[in-house]
Amino acid sequence: MLITDKNKIDLYYQALLDRKESFVGIFYVGVKTTSVFCIASCRARKPKKENIEFFTTLKDAIAHGYRPCKICKPTETVNETPAVVKKAVHLAGTQQKVSDSILKEHGISPETVRRWFKKHYGITFHTYQRMNRINNAFRELKKGKNATAAAFDSGYESLSGFGYTFKKIMGSSPQNSTGKNLILISRFKTVLGPMFVCATDKGVCLVEFADRRMLETEFHDLQKILKATIITGENEHITQARKEINQYFNGSRKTFEVSLHTPGTPFQNRVWNSLHSIPYGKTSSYQQQAVSLGNEKAVRAVAAANGKNRIAIIIPCHRVIGKNGEMTGYAGGLERKKWLLDHERKNG
Repeated sequence: MLITDKNKIDLYYQALLDRKESFVGIFYVGVKTTSVFCIASCRARKPKKENIEFFTTLKDAIAHGYRPCKICKPTETVNETPAVVKKAVHLAGTQQKVSDSILKEHGISPETVRRWFKKHYGITFHTYQRMNRINNAFRELKKGKNATAAAFDSGYESLSGFGYTFKKIMGSSPQNSTGKNLILISRFKTVLGPMFVCATDKGVCLVEFADRRMLETEFHDLQKILKATIITGENEHITQARKEINQYFNGSRKTFEVSLHTPGTPFQNRVWNSLHSIPYGKTSSYQQQAVSLGNEKAVRAVAAANGKNRIAIIIPCHRVIGKNGEMTGYAGGLERKKWLLDHERKNG
């Protein structure tokens, strides 16, 4: 749909100027002078306001005769990892250490893989490998394997190198780490921008948009509460969460089955559990939530607990709106909240 509301156009144009990630997928902008269309975070030079028009979907932009921008590439499948990166990750899973020379032997450009990991994970491919190797070693240590065996089985050629890397990542030596817990973190892209998913052995403990305010504080608090260290990696809960969230975005999933790990007070967990009772495509207010919990005066406490929810979309705090029907605060941004509610109404 072509957007004609002046206030919305003003909002979207400012988001375009600021390259706001939180508006990725919310709108597509067509540039009349070049006949290309872009997403909010495009790095290209910004056109004048009178030379653009906004659309709600990618298909609308194409239907109006615009072609994809070659810089932000809006038509690329947002969840698709490049083939060369997939190949590099596969290699890393089949052998202990994948060097630049090994990548080249398999026809993979180390620079391409390095840039992709830096952009999407904020770390290099080799750092990603080190974290995975330390994660594997940590799991072997917890099963009772000694440090020497864990080091060599993880591809380290010296105990000193293994010990140094292990302590740098885990915060303690291999011998003193078996009582520690791990939180694994992975990053993936959605139609509304990149998201982080974290999980322990018990289940998913965080799902947030990558540009969420105070995200670093959330990571810090989560590590403190669970007495754990966050490192890059993946387990069955992360794999399942990513699959189910992608299904949610393509309209084929309305409820989630992935296991959750939600450390919090008993009251917070009661509030978070009550969010699951709000049907897909429907909304509720903080007042209604408080009544359902048996205390109609606990509106502020309920709102505060909703604000502490770390698992976006799966625990659907986006379905809570103000008593008067207006949109209330959402950590991922109000435009995303509107998009999610519209998406559910269309697919409900």
